[in-house]
Amino acid sequence: SRKQFNVTSYDAITVAIMTFQAFSGMWINAFIVSVLCVGWVKKKTLNSNKKFLLFLGCLRFCYLCISWVYSFLSVIYPKYLYVRPILQLVVSIQSFLSYSDLWVSACLCVFYCIKIANFRKSFFIYLKVKIDKIVPLMFLGSVIFSLVIGILVYDMSDKPLCNNQNSTGQVSFWKATIKMDKSIFPSFFLIGCGYAASFIAVIFSALLLLFSLWNHKQNMQTNSMKDLSMDAHIRAMKSILSFFIMYSINFACLILKLVYATKKGSLVMFLVVVFQFAFPGVHSLILIFSNPKLEKKLLSILSCVNHKVCMK
Repeated sequence: SRKQFNVTSYDAITVAIMTFQAFSGMWINAFIVSVLCVGWVKKKTLNSNKKFLLFLGCLRFCYLCISWVYSFLSVIYPKYLYVRPILQLVVSIQSFLSYSDLWVSACLCVFYCIKIANFRKSFFIYLKVKIDKIVPLMFLGSVIFSLVIGILVYDMSDKPLCNNQNSTGQVSFWKATIKMDKSIFPSFFLIGCGYAASFIAVIFSALLLLFSLWNHKQNMQTNSMKDLSMDAHIRAMKSILSFFIMYSINFACLILKLVYATKKGSLVMFLVVVFQFAFPGVHSLILIFSNPKLEKKLLSILSCVNHKVCMK
């Protein structure tokens, strides 16, 4: 069929691209974690923004590791995935890490909005004062919700395995024909609601920060002056807007992944998998270049590597 890849070619291309994306993403996030940990040890303190970056870096590094192992095993050693509970554990852990990344990223947008936006509402002022104390609760809520999703996925992944006992061991799990049981759809609905809720949080954060930036710009033009708050607004707006664009594509990919969960070797699923592997690395790279200290450190490392290569 023209709409489907050849099975062998599809697997080979997917794993090759995943390997490149996974190791690139792991290097980028390992860089963030290592730089922040060194700074944490030196200064004995870590602000809320760096806590977000550190937590995201750890989550994404682990996610890319487990996702690469899963994709590799599903092609090279697919029969090992049918040894219970290896398949269920790998898929549920992957889902847990993916959802944690999704929700912590959304919380980061909310954090930027509350920390930088200027509104005179008493509730917003209260949040601005208490935001540093709320950050740990954001982490805890994201982890608990992601854990619930991981448990649901564990239960869901057990049913396709049971429905495909007649398939050969050489056929990987992701290519098996999944018979969708009616009991799975409530879980899919909950997962979809989780996607939607985090996406709405990002949209509202971007809109509120944009509205605050517009008001602040009008005030500065009226007073014929410019202050540091304007620069902070612009930096945060660039970061959130770039994330909003990527988050929109990622949200569409996650929905398509649910819709095409039963399709094997489709072009849509191939593109979805490629983008989802690229997302943790690309967004972390955006966060690096929106942070002056991380950007300076990365550029110094790259210039040092480039100098050594030229010397050879």
